[in-house]
Amino acid sequence: MQISLQGRIAVVTGGSRGIGRSIATTLANAGATVVVNYRGNAAAATETVAAIAAADGAAVALQADVSEAGDVDRLFKTVLDQYGTIDILVNNAGITRDTLLLRMKEDDFDAVIDTNLRGVYLCTKAVLRPMTKARNGRIINITSVVGLIGNAGQSNYAAAKAGVIGFTRAVAREMASRNITVNAVAPGYIETELTAELGEQVRAAILEAIPLGRLGTPQDVANLVCFLASDAAAYITGQTLTVDGGMVMH
Repeated sequence: MQISLQGRIAVVTGGSRGIGRSIATTLANAGATVVVNYRGNAAAATETVAAIAAADGAAVALQADVSEAGDVDRLFKTVLDQYGTIDILVNNAGITRDTLLLRMKEDDFDAVIDTNLRGVYLCTKAVLRPMTKARNGRIINITSVVGLIGNAGQSNYAAAKAGVIGFTRAVAREMASRNITVNAVAPGYIETELTAELGEQVRAAILEAIPLGRLGTPQDVANLVCFLASDAAAYITGQTLTVDGGMVMH
């Protein structure tokens, strides 16, 4: 099955590196024009745009902190002014502030909720009007298996990611009559800068819990996102799909 996103305008939040970069480049390879959003790492965002351009794709980098309403308004106004529409939104931006709950400061809890959940709310709300007007749209929210099963030391992250799942289902019900699909993708352990720092014993224990016996790659996640963004997934909405090698089975 060949996926074509030719002529589509896609916004990927937190698209400058890791999973976000893979999503941005995969959507661009399928023909979409991609807005690579970043908060602070302009150099990484520029690298992502350059990689897309080198493969004859179209992309632009735009700075915005998705937890700030003013930044989000500016981001989407810029996109609409430049392209006139937004067809695909991938809410990927996220942070961690890991520690056990007894030691967790309020600021650590609030920062994770603000970026990982409030950011999804702000960005999704910003695209609903243009998508409703077009009577078409694809919204893909990147959650986590941690939002499904929890993880010690990540109560803030688990709460935010579980919130994203509930938010996805509610908005999917609200927007289905407008031909706007809303789905969530829940990665498991993926090879990124964070997992590269895991010790050998920890990595071995993780691999033991994964039936496929390996960590995922950012491309594994990007492939599913690209499918959900396409016409091939037109009858899928309100779902949370795991990309985890079988670690969490329902």
